[in-house]
Amino acid sequence: MGFRVRKSFKIAPGVRMTVTPKSLGLSAGVKGARISTNTSGRVTRTLSVPGTGISHVSSTTSRSGNRTPARTGARSAAIAAPAVSPKAPVPGLFAPKWEKELHKALIAKPDATELARIGSQFEQARPLAALFEVVRGAIPSGDNHRAVELIGWLFGTGYDPAKDAFVTKYLPDHGFRLAIADGIEVSLPLDRDYIGLMLAELQQDAGDLASAVDVVEQLEPSTVTAVSLAELYAELERWDEVVDLTDGLTNEDEAATYLLIQRGIAFREQDFFDAARESFKEALRIRSRPAELRQRALIERGLTYLSEGKRAMARKDFEKVLSENSAYPGLREHLANFQD
Repeated sequence: MGFRVRKSFKIAPGVRMTVTPKSLGLSAGVKGARISTNTSGRVTRTLSVPGTGISHVSSTTSRSGNRTPARTGARSAAIAAPAVSPKAPVPGLFAPKWEKELHKALIAKPDATELARIGSQFEQARPLAALFEVVRGAIPSGDNHRAVELIGWLFGTGYDPAKDAFVTKYLPDHGFRLAIADGIEVSLPLDRDYIGLMLAELQQDAGDLASAVDVVEQLEPSTVTAVSLAELYAELERWDEVVDLTDGLTNEDEAATYLLIQRGIAFREQDFFDAARESFKEALRIRSRPAELRQRALIERGLTYLSEGKRAMARKDFEKVLSENSAYPGLREHLANFQD
């Protein structure tokens, strides 16, 4: 699993143009709601719950000028969902009651308040009802205790939504976006890795870093899990493990940039300053990386120079960030070191 190579340009307030090897796209919107379209005919709508790092993504594809609605798609509890497309599958006359009720609560007439009842009443619906109770109910309402309880139980059962017949039939294109580290947000399908990463993020927010590490280490190795683990190892100051995790890394994508920054920090914290600067140099080599990642690399390299007593070099890096983003967190405190 990796990040796709793309270039994105701001062409107006709230509007960006994205160029990939296969298509040209436009996106527009505001915080919490965004719509994107590209020349391949795909239209993507992203609805998020600000502050949670979790959002819903649904897509439709148009051909010959006619748009074909997505099979199905859930929405955030705070946003009304459109009527189900006549072409989307619906439970048949003889479908079991649990399937009909779950379809209604998730798709036909989304109602997060019904999910706990459905999950407790119908064993077959319990896992999926628990997952969406978290995404649509507990997290938006700020009930992280309930979210951890449900997702922890779900992860412990070994449940994999990708193998759930209900998901396969009614939610085949369903996915979510999840912020797994500062400046890194990924699109994930409904599968076991998504459940694990969401649980780890919730545990990390609650300060239970050891449990979060244990969860991520059980997931399939991937770029996404590496980013999550690197951040967790760094918070626990397990610097040797950060170095081992990032061995042989080059700056191939945004995730690699983030991992190189963590590698540089790990070397600095062990007083391997030359190695740290080499990592930051590689992280900064690709100038098209997102501004927040490049600025983080400059700040961390500046702190490395300070640790070496190279104040002029440190100030140069801090002032580069100042010229781009004077509101960067902690920047003023760093610059205060240079005041007479």
